[in-house]
Order: sequence, then C-alpha cells, then structure tokens
Amino acid sequence: MAQQICIITGSTLGGAEYIGDHLCDLLEQQDFTTQVENHASLANIEGQKLWLVVTSTHGAGELPDNLKPLFQEIKDNNTDLSEVRFAVVGLGNSDYDTFCQAVNKVETALSKQGAKQICNSLRIDVLTIEDHEQAAEDWLPNFVNAL
Repeated sequence: MAQQICIITGSTLGGAEYIGDHLCDLLEQQDFTTQVENHASLANIEGQKLWLVVTSTHGAGELPDNLKPLFQEIKDNNTDLSEVRFAVVGLGNSDYDTFCQAVNKVETALSKQGAKQICNSLRIDVLTIEDHEQAAEDWLPNFVNAL
C-alpha cells in the first residue's frame, strides 16, 4: 500500500501553494498517495500521519493567514501529534531578520505536541534562488529517503 502524505501549505502570495502542488506531482509519480490542504484544519487532516508543511514567512516572521488557524487549533486543543512525522519547506527573504521564521514556528509547534521531524527543513531564500520549485525538487529525496 502506498504511503499517504498530507501536504499542508501556508501561502500569502501563492508561492508555497505552487511548491506544494509541484511536490505533490513528484510524490505521486513515485507512487505515494497525497492530499493537499491549502486551508487545513484539524478535521481535514485527522488521521494523517505524515505531514509535509510548505510555508512562506509573512510580516514580522509570522505564519501565513491560511496556516494560522490550524496551528492555533493545535495549540488550543493541546493536540497529541505523537503519531505524526513531518518535514518543512519554507520560503523567505533573507533581507529580513525574520528569514524563514515560519519554518521555526512550525518545527517548534509540531515538536511540542509530540510530532517527530524526519529530516532537515528546506529554507528557500527568494532573493538568491530563482526557481523555488526546482529547489524543493532537489530537496525532496531528503524527505523521501527518511520515510
């Protein structure tokens, strides 16, 4: 049976969604089953044990508006995520001292609830990396090999 991967995107301008969709296509070509959530809630992802979070960093190091509710829900409900394994891909701008801060927030929040990070996060600097989808594609074997 193919492993199910839940791709959760947090995007302000759409960049993280494009990366999420690209990774979804690549994973499906490798016979994984995927579910993409662009406005995830706990109810939408209940029972999913493998999360790939793709997020941009917004404002002063914040999660994007479409990702905030999920993480607030996890915190408010003190959700047990000990069955969840995860990895994170982040987009950010190194001109800001909060570069990819959303990645750190995702890692911290999920780990605090017992989820296990399975590989190093990818932090894509939009100033120096032109092809964000290719950068994520190049990183993807780190995720797949950790499964």
